Amino acid sequence: MRSRFLIIFCLIFAGELIFSLPFHVARFFRPTVLSVFNLSNADLGDIFSVFGVTATIVYFPGGALADHFSARKLMTISLLATAVGGLYMATIPSHLGLSLLFGYWGVTCIFLFWAAMIKATRDYGGSSTQGSAFGILDGGRGLVAAGVATVAVYLMGSFLPTDVAQATEVERQAALRNVIYFYSAMTSIAALFVWLFVPDSERVMGNSVKQSLAGITELFKQKSVLLQAAIVVCAYCAYKGLDNYAVYVVDVLKMNQLEAAQFTSYAAYLRPLSAVAAGFLADRFLASRVISSGFMVLAVIFLVLSFLHPDGMGLSIIYGSIIISFCAVFALRGVYFALLEEAKTSNKTTGAAVGLISLIGFTPDIFFGALTGRIIDASPGIEGYQNYFMVMIGIAVIGFFATMLFAQTLKSSALKDSEVSTVV
Repeated sequence: MRSRFLIIFCLIFAGELIFSLPFHVARFFRPTVLSVFNLSNADLGDIFSVFGVTATIVYFPGGALADHFSARKLMTISLLATAVGGLYMATIPSHLGLSLLFGYWGVTCIFLFWAAMIKATRDYGGSSTQGSAFGILDGGRGLVAAGVATVAVYLMGSFLPTDVAQATEVERQAALRNVIYFYSAMTSIAALFVWLFVPDSERVMGNSVKQSLAGITELFKQKSVLLQAAIVVCAYCAYKGLDNYAVYVVDVLKMNQLEAAQFTSYAAYLRPLSAVAAGFLADRFLASRVISSGFMVLAVIFLVLSFLHPDGMGLSIIYGSIIISFCAVFALRGVYFALLEEAKTSNKTTGAAVGLISLIGFTPDIFFGALTGRIIDASPGIEGYQNYFMVMIGIAVIGFFATMLFAQTLKSSALKDSEVSTVV
């Protein structure tokens, strides 16, 4: 029998590597990606939107699939198909080719993988440690992301001259191409780990197609599920917002491209600590309380970043604010799926619930990059980023109120159930 540690390790490792090619490359090496592929921030945002559209289409059917088939097989196929896409990316395709590739990744990363991973993690956590289970999952994913990115940054640096600013276009292409090959190889290794060490789950029996559809229809009527989706929308916008720090520190704080990659990869090491801490706090104080606090912190931080200039003490405050925002965002990601247990979602419909929440919650993949890319490009320099942070304030405030409404809805529902029980 495979140990629980080995199983959660494989879920963690695969859960991060599945997104390494479409997201890590652009997150940690964004200035280089923009240069090598000859893209603007808006162009890259539009390409991410293609990923978002195809992912949105398959979130829900992928969730239903996870309720009926083995996570081991679904996840292995997904990882291998994603790794193959990296080989095409390494050819440095055109804008159209890159768009088609991200559309392909939207399917390979989500349809067979996402809900299967969330369902497997919920099963792992049981009924009393959902917060810590999801915190460990996301914290572990963060540690994998940071570790792999650190190696990738070193790999990239080995292909660039000592004075990075003097690197030729050919040298930049070679450096980025080798980073892409590296991430493709790591994704393939993750597929091997899943195949070897994650056990085949038994097929869910006892639910006919008609019963499954009835359960899914019922989910659409549950206010708490829709509010969870709204919470994920806001938290995911904040997470995608971290991608813009790489260009922010280049354009505003005047780092070079390699320094920016190093800064964002080092910041990723905050994710394990933040997510795991949030998970244990969620088990003790409820996930909704941790999440509402996280949104409050983000609103304040984005307000600070929206008017500060990098001069004198302002520079130190900016760095401190960036670090705190990383911690708050990682904490949100660590526990937002723990809300499934807080809302007492049935295990039999976990996959479908994840599919529905993800269908709505990850729509920022469609619009966020395109929107914020245009905001930043419209006002070059610090003004564009200040306008961007103003938008982020609004998103954090909406997330806070959605979480408060979610908690109030559960409280009202529990009160009604108590009254009915008393009458009976």
